[in-house]
This record gives sequence, structure tokens and C-alpha cells, in this order.
Amino acid sequence: MVPKAFIQYLVHFHGDRDYFECHEVLEDYWKEVDSGNKESIWVGFIQLAVSSYHYRRGNFSGALRTHNKSAAILTSQPQKCTQLGINYSELIKLMEERKAKIISRQPYRSIDLPVDDQVLMKQCLSECEKLKLHWGKGSNTLDKTLVDKHLMRDRSDVILERERAIEERENKKRQ
Repeated sequence: MVPKAFIQYLVHFHGDRDYFECHEVLEDYWKEVDSGNKESIWVGFIQLAVSSYHYRRGNFSGALRTHNKSAAILTSQPQKCTQLGINYSELIKLMEERKAKIISRQPYRSIDLPVDDQVLMKQCLSECEKLKLHWGKGSNTLDKTLVDKHLMRDRSDVILERERAIEERENKKRQ
């Protein structure tokens, strides 16, 4: 059984190419079920979305760094990839090709993850239909709300949390 969060991840990865949302959806799930495990399969897929986000924005060093982290995790877990309905050998081939393109600074092109579980594919296509998305359509690289999504979100809660943590550390130093 594939978690709903992974289905949502796949829908965003292939339907609207919202890699930022892929990260958000799967990170929430990872924190629920495997928090703190930096080698979790979920972290591997999160990093794959983050790498795609960076690559699309032309941040080749960020794309390569997160791609390598993703590849290290995903290549070490063939059975888990397969259990999630992903064709492991095709995924690894796709990731090697993507890495070469990032290194040679080729223009970004959307990729489709090799989903080979037909039940999972039907679930994903059904979700795309509900959301009026088209599975496998290339990314709109001119859509700034998609490409630069991290610049447009409300970060006030993150900033407050950082300030709280800094204040807490300073208080501990004074004690």
C-alpha cells in the first residue's frame, strides 16, 4: 500500500511540476513516520524534488548537491523503491542521465519517474483528473509562481521559530 502523501507527491511531480509542493507534502509525511532518519526513502524523494526545483531555476550547484544526496539514498534502497511502485533500474538510469545533464549545464527538462505499478498509476491519474492536471506535461518554466515559489511564501512562522531558538541559546549561555 502506497501512502497517500506519496501519491500526492507523484501528482505534483508529474501533474503541475510543483516541486516545492512535492517537498512540503512528503516532508510532512516523513516527519510523521520516520522523523530524524536522514537516510529515509522519503528524504531521497524529497531531495529529488528539491534538485528538480533548483535545476529548473538554473541553480546547477544546488541541483547537483541535492541530486547526489537523493541518489545516495535511493540507490541504496531498491526494494523500497519497488514497493512504492517505482521501477528501480529505470529510476537509477534516469537519475544518472539527469546528473550528467546538470553537470554539463544543459537546459532543464521535466522528467517522469518510472511508475510501473498500474494500480498506483490509476490512482495518480484519477487525482490529476480531479485537480484538472495533465500527467506528464512539461513544466511551464515561465510561470514565476511555480519557478520561484520559495520567494513568494509566507515565512513568518519560520522566522519566529529561528528567533526563538536564537534567544533560547543565548539564555543558556548566560546561565
